[in-house]
Amino acid sequence: MNFANKISTFRILSVPFFIASLLYYRSPEREYLRLVALVIFVLGAISDAVDGYIARKSKEKSQAGLVLDPLGDKMLLMSAFICLSFIREFPIRFPFWVTFIVITRDILIILGAVVVYIVKQEINILPTRWGKLTTAFQMLAVTALLLQLPRQFSQPFWWVAVFFTIISGVDYIKRGFKTLYALDNSRNHH
Repeated sequence: MNFANKISTFRILSVPFFIASLLYYRSPEREYLRLVALVIFVLGAISDAVDGYIARKSKEKSQAGLVLDPLGDKMLLMSAFICLSFIREFPIRFPFWVTFIVITRDILIILGAVVVYIVKQEINILPTRWGKLTTAFQMLAVTALLLQLPRQFSQPFWWVAVFFTIISGVDYIKRGFKTLYALDNSRNHH
């Protein structure tokens, strides 16, 4: 297992601790748990950038890395959006519709990847510019909420995150259909 994959694995393993620190944060005297969640999340966000950079620089891109890296992101972000929508102790929370859009996009991408894999017997998940912007703004939106920035400061991050979530979701769906159509066309010509 290369170093970039170890970082992705660390991110995946940190998710239960992140969720637990948010679930046990129930009152102001447990404020330290919100800070623990913030530290875990920020380390996860930084590790996402670091493992991608290391994999590119050392040319250590691996099949495991193509699965572990996005899996780590999805687990951390989905758990953050879900927890920060439903845990009532947070005065400022994500509205349900924000979380619904984020999770719907991720589910569609995962289902699309499964369909492409079943049909093509291989998968090549390459992050797009829109996907990277989406991840960056989703991470900023979560960080703003974990910091409990006032609504007028945190809300613009949600809006931008939702905007890129929708754009990248449509882009990934179009790419998925293109891949499937290209495969159909190549089969029809043989």
